[in-house]
Amino acid sequence: MADIATATPPMTMSAIASPKQQFLDVYRKETATTLRVIKALPEGKDGFKPHDDCRTAHQLAWNFVIEQRLSLAAVNGTLTMPPYFPPPPDSFDEVLSAYERDVRELDAVVSAAPDTRLYEPVTFFTGPKQVGQMSVIEMLWFTLMDMVHHRGQFSVYLRMCGGKVPSIYGPSKDEPWM
Repeated sequence: MADIATATPPMTMSAIASPKQQFLDVYRKETATTLRVIKALPEGKDGFKPHDDCRTAHQLAWNFVIEQRLSLAAVNGTLTMPPYFPPPPDSFDEVLSAYERDVRELDAVVSAAPDTRLYEPVTFFTGPKQVGQMSVIEMLWFTLMDMVHHRGQFSVYLRMCGGKVPSIYGPSKDEPWM
């Protein structure tokens, strides 16, 4: 048994982050990963779709922008139901630029929002063909997790069209850790 005087003290817990800070910490990590995945699409492959019923890579990447804009509208109190889903711009580079811009904007807006705003109700989709009330912070998590879901789809598109899949939650064949 180690001498108590020389034993390494246990790690101490730091202050637990607020729900807003917890969201922002995860949001920043996940959106950075999503950006890496979007940027991994090979040049000229934005029209790729694995099946006739699927969206193109261009359309799927635009979905990430739409999610940022829905979240911005929720925080800003301007979200309407049904929401407006504008079509994607013609250029994949414009989609990428819009995503980067909207991620920065949402980060700034959430960072500046009073915590009380995040607990106010917003009307949004709660299930198939269902609309209901949830708090703004719940909606932020909902859209973030939906982005993660669609990022998984996008990573499959990458592999199918000859792209290299970056590390997402661990090593990938194309980005091993060891």
